[in-house]
Amino acid sequence: MRHQTELLAPAGSFESLRAAVNAGADAVYIGGTRFGARAYAENPDEKGLCEAIEFAHLHGCDLYLTVNTLLKDAELEELGTYLKPYYESGLDAVIVQDMGVFSYIRENFPDLDIHASTQMTVLGAEGAEFLKKQGATRVVTARELSLQEIRRIHDTVDVEIESFIHGALCYCYSGQCLMSSMFGGRSGNRGRCAQPCRLPYQLEGGGKLLGKKGEEYILSPKDMCTIEILPEILKAGVCSLKIEGRMKRPEYTAGVVRVYRKYLDCYLEYGAEKYHVDPRDYGELQALYNRGGFSRGYYQVHNGRDMISLTRPSHFEEKGKKAMQEKQRYEALLQEIKKEYLDKDKKETIEGSFQISLERPSELTVRYREAEVHVEGEAGQVPKNQPMTEADIRKQLQKTGDTPFTFGKLSIQMDGDIFCPNGQLNRMRREALEKLMEQCTAGTRRTAEGLPEARMSKKAEGGSAKKSQKSAHFPLRVQLEQVDYLNEVLDFPEVRAIYLTSEKLDFQKLPEYAEACHEAGKECLLVLPAIFRTPARQWFEERMELLRNAGLDGLVLKNLEELEFVKKQGLELPLIGDHNLYSWNREASIFWKKQGITGETLPLELNDRELRERGADGAELVAYGYLPLMTSAGCLHRTVERCDHKETVRMLVDRYKKEFPAVNYCRYCYNVIYNSEPLSLLNNKEEIERIAPESLRLCFTLESRKELRRILKDYVDVFCGGAPGRKPEYSYTKGHLKRGVQ
Repeated sequence: MRHQTELLAPAGSFESLRAAVNAGADAVYIGGTRFGARAYAENPDEKGLCEAIEFAHLHGCDLYLTVNTLLKDAELEELGTYLKPYYESGLDAVIVQDMGVFSYIRENFPDLDIHASTQMTVLGAEGAEFLKKQGATRVVTARELSLQEIRRIHDTVDVEIESFIHGALCYCYSGQCLMSSMFGGRSGNRGRCAQPCRLPYQLEGGGKLLGKKGEEYILSPKDMCTIEILPEILKAGVCSLKIEGRMKRPEYTAGVVRVYRKYLDCYLEYGAEKYHVDPRDYGELQALYNRGGFSRGYYQVHNGRDMISLTRPSHFEEKGKKAMQEKQRYEALLQEIKKEYLDKDKKETIEGSFQISLERPSELTVRYREAEVHVEGEAGQVPKNQPMTEADIRKQLQKTGDTPFTFGKLSIQMDGDIFCPNGQLNRMRREALEKLMEQCTAGTRRTAEGLPEARMSKKAEGGSAKKSQKSAHFPLRVQLEQVDYLNEVLDFPEVRAIYLTSEKLDFQKLPEYAEACHEAGKECLLVLPAIFRTPARQWFEERMELLRNAGLDGLVLKNLEELEFVKKQGLELPLIGDHNLYSWNREASIFWKKQGITGETLPLELNDRELRERGADGAELVAYGYLPLMTSAGCLHRTVERCDHKETVRMLVDRYKKEFPAVNYCRYCYNVIYNSEPLSLLNNKEEIERIAPESLRLCFTLESRKELRRILKDYVDVFCGGAPGRKPEYSYTKGHLKRGVQ
């Protein structure tokens, strides 16, 4: 079932799915019991989800299953068994984040559509083109993209585009957030985000608190509502209009769907010139859920103070008369929606014809879309008393009861005076409707064969962890943001390579830096930006000749756009995938190698046991550094102070007075919030030897020159000089090395 323009609704339960379908959704996305990005929703079990697929198809809707989390190696072994019943029931598509999952589904369920999740952080045409080449039929764009950027994808890549039009916004780019994970082990990449962005924070700079009193929710975006700019979104090339809200009540789903259904139909019938939103409908959307008003998301602005719900993180004000009135209106609205869309299911209109005569069997034909069913009964009888009228027969056949059908057109042909028992009419009607239901759902069913073996046969390709070496020496690689410290790093012969980050780098001096590294016997690599949107793409396009002749020994890539961009530009350099190119499982590791990634970075959220099981051959382990918790289009400097296009370091202060460095990188216009303490594995030498990575990476961003030398010397002593592991003298975290995520 394909819709040229699709209204896509969320469902966190079977009830929410019913609500969405009854209110007019063209498609629904829902999670099962595993592998979905809303682990705390009331996701249906296997039987319930198969029934949901049947229910959706019966009403002309598509159903998409979320498999949009990162999978550990052992979990990937179970994916085929998990998907098989849904695939065989006619599942229309899966929404995927993990490229290992993507590869597995493409191989074992080749005719199942794959939608690239917003968790993949698709930032532009390059990422969309890369995914199209791998077999994706649809990409879900990052929420941060502008209409112009979406239009470029549409004009460049022949792939379906799905974009969010309503609901909650994350502060961080989806798929790039580690804040919840690092705070308490509930990973957004596993569907368990604890929403720390909805907590109060303050911004500190120059030794004083910044911003206005009472404006504490500086990481909490307002919900998005785009009902007023729906025509512009459609003109940009979006074919699937996605509503967020799998954690919301069924009444919320139905209420939002019905408003957008009304205006989508209006636009499709009358065009943009007659498109006008009734303030009452906008008010209804606000009543269903808002955080101090709506924004239109990022479609028309890159960021801004008006997008943030500074004074409240949730729907209702905490107290007062206004809060009471809001709650009363909300409850009344929910009751009205429940009565219309949840207390009964919508009926699909079918056509029918009934023929009866004394000389041949009676026949009932029913039609719904492409399905057509014929049922025969006994011939008519000579009436003993009053003959049946057409109205009598019509009344009996139209008793469709609790089936999902109702007759629209029903033609009846009868020869003269005739009689047919009501029991026969009832039997024919029941049989016809049962066969119609079966025919409507049978067309999308399929058979899956030979799944587990296909996965198992590949396991050996990923390699296995090396045996531990008691006196292992690990090559060190240093990532450096402050290039002024380059000479300090060059003094250490144990450092094999230096990664220069591009956010603040003077590109004209790249050849000079590369030569200095080479003279010291070290490789020089360039780290591309965390976010590769229009500003970054244009920056690199203008400097391609410089990059080709800089003498670089490789590039470190952080996203799909960069991988495709580098290939298109013909830069023939070794490519290292950073931790953002997730490879939690062997299947993902194999995938990246096939794409030309010669070195990979081990995942930050796996513990030491999981890293050993995954294998670390040829991989790099981040052993020191302030880890990026959030990368955002939103700018704290602009929200709390003003935009002056000057890079600053501010401190984000939480309720417990912990300070998190926040840096606005103006060259590419994004923010990074770093952890309050650096990751340090200096005291975990034995664990690292058992993991056996190819090398260790030390990431320096905010450290002083003196701190860099001290930290680097410690790592040289322990991992190159044979000294035992030891606790650092500074406050630190071990990250997920000993705990991991659920």
